[in-house]
Amino acid sequence: MTRPADPMAHPGVHHAPAVADAADRLWVIVPAHDEERRLPDTLAALAAQHDTRIVLVVVDNASTDGTAAAARDFAADAPFPVHVLHEPDKGVGCAVDTGFRYAIAAGARLLARTDADCLPRPGWTAGARAALTTPGAGLVCGRILARRDEHGPLGRAGFRVLVALAALFGRLRPAHRRRHGYRAPYRMHAGNNMAVTADLYTAVGGMPRRPSPTDRLFLNRVRRHTDRITRARGMVVENSTRRLRAYGLLGTARWYLDRGPGRLGEDPR
Repeated sequence: MTRPADPMAHPGVHHAPAVADAADRLWVIVPAHDEERRLPDTLAALAAQHDTRIVLVVVDNASTDGTAAAARDFAADAPFPVHVLHEPDKGVGCAVDTGFRYAIAAGARLLARTDADCLPRPGWTAGARAALTTPGAGLVCGRILARRDEHGPLGRAGFRVLVALAALFGRLRPAHRRRHGYRAPYRMHAGNNMAVTADLYTAVGGMPRRPSPTDRLFLNRVRRHTDRITRARGMVVENSTRRLRAYGLLGTARWYLDRGPGRLGEDPR
């Protein structure tokens, strides 16, 4: 994979001012498309972290509601710096890549991501920092659980089944076998609970700038480049179950496997 000469060398990516202590902070990227209602809960969960030595970058991805305004309102009293960007090209890959490259251009070395409908548990940022500052760190995968305030016990159980099926499929899928040039075995990787060093992110070419799902594509870029992929049990994010409610178990599984009908390529609202 070709390493970009400049981490900002991509059309449409915002240019970031340098931040004095950027290298010492964990930069958290949150892509958000029409998440005016859900985003405040995610931001509150980040404000409640044990480790608030972070910089938050919310990337408003072509929203038509008050997503950006909700982020700016939070920024006024946030316990850490907050940057609100606008990414006009719709697609979670575009929003994530714009946020990561913005942070790297500002001097970030430690990067993490969650989504605007997720609730990181209070030890999430501390867990990400600890994992990324371990010698030899590269990509760190956390644990995802179902949100306790959505869909009830049946939805949480269905979500556990979905995660288990996705992990099994990933391990068994012939295209993911190490004989295809991968340097690490396949691991279940959720983009809404990940951390990565800036060096590794730029080395693999960043997140694919396309609609979701992009997580598996990014993981495989990393697997072709390095075996420095680890898990951090202290990184726990509660994931929304709204896709289960909208599509059912089978439909959601097809969406995550990038095999569903066209309508599953869009996030349910």
